Amino acid sequence: MKDIACKLLVIGAGPGGYVCAIRAGQLGVDTVIVESKRLGGTCLTVGCIPSKAIIHAAEEFHKARESAAGANPLGITLSDPQIDLTKTMAWKDGAVGRLTSGVAGLLKKAKVKIVEGVARFTDGKTVAVETETGLQIIRAEAIVIATGSAPVALPSLPFGGPVITSTQALALAEVPGRLIVVGGGYIGLELGTAFAKLGSAVTIVEAESRLLPLYDAELTRPVTKRLGELGVKVLTGVQAKGLAAKGGALLVAKGDDKELRLDADKILVTVGRRPLVDGWGRDELALDMDGRSVRIDEQCRTSMRGIYAIGDVTGEPMLAHRAMAQGEMVAEFVAGHKRGWDKRAIPAVCFTDPEIVSVGLSPEAARRGGAEVLVGQFRFSANGRAMTKLDDDGFTRVVARADNHLLLGVQAVGHDVSELAAAFALALEMGARLEDVAGTIHAHPTLGEAFHEAALKALGRALHG
Repeated sequence: MKDIACKLLVIGAGPGGYVCAIRAGQLGVDTVIVESKRLGGTCLTVGCIPSKAIIHAAEEFHKARESAAGANPLGITLSDPQIDLTKTMAWKDGAVGRLTSGVAGLLKKAKVKIVEGVARFTDGKTVAVETETGLQIIRAEAIVIATGSAPVALPSLPFGGPVITSTQALALAEVPGRLIVVGGGYIGLELGTAFAKLGSAVTIVEAESRLLPLYDAELTRPVTKRLGELGVKVLTGVQAKGLAAKGGALLVAKGDDKELRLDADKILVTVGRRPLVDGWGRDELALDMDGRSVRIDEQCRTSMRGIYAIGDVTGEPMLAHRAMAQGEMVAEFVAGHKRGWDKRAIPAVCFTDPEIVSVGLSPEAARRGGAEVLVGQFRFSANGRAMTKLDDDGFTRVVARADNHLLLGVQAVGHDVSELAAAFALALEMGARLEDVAGTIHAHPTLGEAFHEAALKALGRALHG
């Protein structure tokens, strides 16, 4: 097979990798991308997109069941709603397929060459790819490592049998009667909530003292409350010890207490993800590591000249949109452009019920950094749009410096608040002050008005709360 020479080689076609390749191609950079599985990576094929599809289907089914039970205040009634999970999964797969095809089309339009196979470095400028038709050698002036991440397995609960990953949960043929979720982070809560709405009896097991420990307790309180309303059992401060010798059950322990047996049909382990740093020839390179991830600088450069790394392989935060921003930036570097990015404005979203959005610093984090802050909070119970959607639990909160009113962070918890992430991130990225948000006309009636009201409240002149 004839060797390939190019200016840029991207290893991995997830959100970071394919965006990097597309942008490089747009800029006239001779680019090759290598992917061993499907274009789109974890996020598009077995993560972000399919999970949101299942979350939406579960919410629609749950609303139908509430209406059948006479719990709908809008006067809507139904009888005996059912869900065909096989059909639901087929719809989800169709959406994923359309997006995957779209990525392929965009790469082709940008004149990026796609090589299917497993890539492995042979030196800092050369990669060998095992393809279906043989070994393909690719030599590049610059190489981007975008190999992503994989679910973390617990030694006491290896994957197999009733113990499943999030990928397997998103491909189940039927709704499990009893589902245990090990891990109370965003992945566990998103999927646990969805399956509770689909009809599973869900138990969440979390080793920390509360759910979503990376978020402050004020933001997570409405989520915990909603889990109780859905009948989800939550066990915190509990360690998963392993499978029972007989029957489908999980053994857990709290402190020094004796083990408890939790019966289950499926056990979903969601205790985090690990960077994929093996299997692509890292031992042939001299890359500095930051724990289990590849160390990079502010421009995503590794310790080796001409080699970049982006996305989950570089560690937290493992977010698709972070990887995309890094990929776009690196492509422009390779094309000779000057670029930078503001990591303070990366939004984090939990698609729980209700949703959580956080950009920048929480009040506690800002104070830990030594800042004297102003905090303004506006509850959705005073927001007309939220009330008319029967979704008025939660709030929007702004955090700003007390001396010059510069925004340091914006958070919200509530239904559909994920759609406010762009406004929050834009405000921080542009260096907005409280007066900028307060002086911006927000459409009425919308959830976005809560952002305006929170800024007014921080300034001491709230209008509606």
